[in-house]
Amino acid sequence: MTAILAILEQRDGALRKGAPELLAAARQLADAAGATVDAIVFGAADMAGLDGLGAAGADRVLTATHADFAQYCPDGIVATVAALAGGYRAILTAATATGKDLAPRIAARIGAPCGMDVTGLALQGDAIRVTRPVYAGKAIQTVDLAGTAVIAVRPGAIAATAAGKAGAMSAVEVPAFTRRLTVREVRAPEQATVDVAEARVVVAGGRGLGDPKHFALLEELAAVFGGDAAVGASRAVVDAGWIGHGHQVGQTGKTVAPELYFAIGVSGAIQHLAGMRTAKTIVAINRDKDAPIFKVADYGIVGDLFEVMPALTEAVKKARG
Repeated sequence: MTAILAILEQRDGALRKGAPELLAAARQLADAAGATVDAIVFGAADMAGLDGLGAAGADRVLTATHADFAQYCPDGIVATVAALAGGYRAILTAATATGKDLAPRIAARIGAPCGMDVTGLALQGDAIRVTRPVYAGKAIQTVDLAGTAVIAVRPGAIAATAAGKAGAMSAVEVPAFTRRLTVREVRAPEQATVDVAEARVVVAGGRGLGDPKHFALLEELAAVFGGDAAVGASRAVVDAGWIGHGHQVGQTGKTVAPELYFAIGVSGAIQHLAGMRTAKTIVAINRDKDAPIFKVADYGIVGDLFEVMPALTEAVKKARG
């Protein structure tokens, strides 16, 4: 087993934004083991962006083409990966909604150990040692995975790197499989936005906003960062119907690890912290100086968000030119 396999997600023929980060994680393992990295993409036809995967760390880019891969097709993906698994030391997916569904399916099929929502990984003798947050992020668990390991890596946990590898293209055969689950449709939000799980900057709001119309303040700040930013939310405001569930960050929402996380009017309940405390830099704005969010924040502003936000947005505009 001299290679690492990274399963990259695509939607509508285009790679998802987390592909370079997952390849960086695979590259990290491969370099430590003196191994190579294979990236595999499943689709129904030609896909865009594959020519850049070599620069992101892939020695080979494998394509698996089948009509059923137009939508997410776990049965076909698992069958294909299982047929290839014997040649790999580790099989990596992103810990997205899709990856979290796929990783345990692959592990069960090939009888392999599985590490979920991993934020760090390294070789440890004959095993792969992974770290992951547990107990809503209050502790970090370390697990050694022996044999061929299946690992779901948290998006944003490992930064993308420039590797400059060959990225040679190769097609793989899709074996016969029984399709037990059929995805009929994936409905995207009416307004095209960056997925909070893939954004480099997340501007999240909570009950301190007072009214759903005040999410406009967050949207203005996010807009300053262009296509790198997304608007997030706590569970309380999602449950209140202020914003869609796709924006929810936390234990029952999405787990994020952006470079920069703004918590605006978010108190910092443990369920919310579980989804964002691995962000590289956390900025909190809250009127309550004792709010739990300040315990994890790198920078905190105790004040009225309606006064702070316009000034902050203007300052970021000037800083970004």
